[in-house]
Amino acid sequence: MKRNVTLDFIRGVAILGILLLNINAFGLPRAAYLNPAWAGHISLSDAWTWALLDLFAQVKFLTLFALLFGAGLQMLLARGKRWIQSRLSLLVLLGFLHAVLLWDGDILLSYGLVGLICWRMVRDAHGVRQLFNTGVLLYLIGVAVLLVLGGIQGNGSDRSWVPGAAALQYEQLWKLAQGGEAVSQRLGSLSDSLLALGAQYGWQLAGMMLLGAALMRSGWLAGRFSLAHYRRSGWLLIALGMTINIPAIVAQWRLGWDYRWCAFILQAPRELSAPFQTIGYAALAFGYWPKLARFRLTAAVVCVGRMALTNYLLQTLICTTLFYRFGLFMQFTRLQLLAFVPAVWAVNLLFSLLWLRHFRQGPVEWLWRQLTARAAGVRLAQKHKHPGA
Repeated sequence: MKRNVTLDFIRGVAILGILLLNINAFGLPRAAYLNPAWAGHISLSDAWTWALLDLFAQVKFLTLFALLFGAGLQMLLARGKRWIQSRLSLLVLLGFLHAVLLWDGDILLSYGLVGLICWRMVRDAHGVRQLFNTGVLLYLIGVAVLLVLGGIQGNGSDRSWVPGAAALQYEQLWKLAQGGEAVSQRLGSLSDSLLALGAQYGWQLAGMMLLGAALMRSGWLAGRFSLAHYRRSGWLLIALGMTINIPAIVAQWRLGWDYRWCAFILQAPRELSAPFQTIGYAALAFGYWPKLARFRLTAAVVCVGRMALTNYLLQTLICTTLFYRFGLFMQFTRLQLLAFVPAVWAVNLLFSLLWLRHFRQGPVEWLWRQLTARAAGVRLAQKHKHPGA
């Protein structure tokens, strides 16, 4: 099957864009990911950094990745049940190892688990409309659950929202020391993540996967519509998403990121805006592809997208080394941490370009394919037995 280069580019953008938020998860305490005032106070520069990232990036690139993951499920249907289940089960295993041994911000486990449920829904859907409507419904259920949780818990307080000095010192201690205590803490974080996945986030993740499958089945994510359609749709969807999100950003700022509202209720507008902006970003990539394709940087981003799994894990290795092994954890502000992002991007881009000059797949992608084939009992063609074949 011929690769869709535009989809590879969008996937590369998603992987690179995720780091804009993940850099805070690497360099700052857990509480800082959603609460910019986690220390009890906040500088003006960090407040503006949070606001701009919330508007353009927060949730958006993860949602974009989920959309593409769903599109991939649609394309994998031709491989059959055993191949898909083996592939996703191995992703679950990889995600578990990544979450426990390396970093507590893993997304692979969640995507694999939800994918094991969603691929059957994609297969059994009678048409694009049913698939699309089911995706919308599941996503809205997830947002509704978020609001219900806000009604239940939002009037209290939570030490994880503004952790005390002792909690911050302990988090710094185990992250820098690593070892058994770090593994224990990551296991606890994984348990919390799985509970959140089952109760709330999993609904939204499943919804986006089904939407991605529907858009692929319709031909929209295959680039079969006019350039004018993609451009018009892209700008309108992005504008709509921002219109939904901006009032919540302003409200959180004015409320001083108070837990009662900002931990749940005011997260909902961002979640509602994300699918519009996400699909809008993808639409602009298709709409302006003839121009984008002329740039060398675009070709490099395409390579990152072709090696998305490898590059995601590479970001973890680089950032855990910088912040935990070299002791840079909690040494920089939210704004200062963004200075690390272009350097990590450069490694992703250069490594992907150099690797794909000699091999057909990224190293982790090649291993994933080989293990999938063995688990599924499928014999690969000779040309696929080595990544450089």
